[in-house]
Amino acid sequence: MLIGLPREIKDNESRVGMTPGAVKALCRRGHRVLVEQNAGAGSSLADAEYVAAGAEIVPEAADAWSAEMVVKVKEPIHQEYGYLRPGLILFTYLHLAADRALTEALLAANVTGIAYETVQTDDNMLPLLMPMSEVAGRMATQVGATYLQKTHGGRGVLMGGVPGVAPANVAILGGGTVGANAARVAVGLGARVTVLDINHDRLKYMDDIYRGSLQTRSSDEYNIEDVVYEADLVIGAILIPGGRAPWLITRDMLRHMRPSSVIVDVAVDQGGCVETTRPTTHSNPTYVVDGVVHYCVANMPGAVPRTSTFALNNQTMNYTLRLAGDGLDAVRDSRPLQLGLNTYNGHLTYQGVAEAFDMAYTPPLTALG
Repeated sequence: MLIGLPREIKDNESRVGMTPGAVKALCRRGHRVLVEQNAGAGSSLADAEYVAAGAEIVPEAADAWSAEMVVKVKEPIHQEYGYLRPGLILFTYLHLAADRALTEALLAANVTGIAYETVQTDDNMLPLLMPMSEVAGRMATQVGATYLQKTHGGRGVLMGGVPGVAPANVAILGGGTVGANAARVAVGLGARVTVLDINHDRLKYMDDIYRGSLQTRSSDEYNIEDVVYEADLVIGAILIPGGRAPWLITRDMLRHMRPSSVIVDVAVDQGGCVETTRPTTHSNPTYVVDGVVHYCVANMPGAVPRTSTFALNNQTMNYTLRLAGDGLDAVRDSRPLQLGLNTYNGHLTYQGVAEAFDMAYTPPLTALG
């Protein structure tokens, strides 16, 4: 198969879809890989490393996009819609439930869109989302600590406090991969941490692990308000696989929050779990609504691209090899890849996205024939 690796062009997105190691594995199996010039530069991966792995360096994005399968990190942005075409297999994060325009563009172009974030194993794990959730969760606490500083618009609170002065209150909405990693860093910094989740088993696990170093609360309207109103930092870590995140914090709730408190909404890729969330970029990451600082960067792991690129490739490479070797048969034969299939030949094949936009849903195997 001919596989393309274009350079990411989203604002301050320096990750790259494949490492030289992944390219070498593909080339050893007889595939050709076209790498756009400087595609890996942001992750400190030189063109020479890709050439040594067997890739061909091409000068333009259009050259990489001309391949049978394109492997990326982030969803195509508007400037890339012109590269979409029938027969193209696109393997990347898509987050379609928060982007109707991209959904319609993929359907109109008859693209086979396979989304990292909806590939799901039989034990309900999301192996291609997990590494970036780990990075984003740990970053969320670091970012929150930074924006709590007065010089960044925050309350002027040190996460761990000092002797005689209370630490910051941190509320984490969701105890999954993002929330667990955010809690790990927040507890390590000495903050007072409360994790809310609807899954009692998850709360029990967190309580057992931390042995009193954090608090757990059942996620209901009363508890959310009680915890959020007293928080200096709120981290949104809600995930509905492939679907839109619910609003757990409404606009009206902001006026009850502490002045200059900070919200880091990691769920922004799926629409956000805060009513006032809107996507921001690393170039302009924050805005203020009703005195509350919002950090809603949709590609947080892009700030640490080398770590993120290698972590992502550790999980995606085996799936990339299967798709390259067997094409659509790999999807037909693999339940995880069937769940990853979001669009095919003009059909919307992921139910969560169809429900988000009230569009027609076609089961993957029905669409594939």
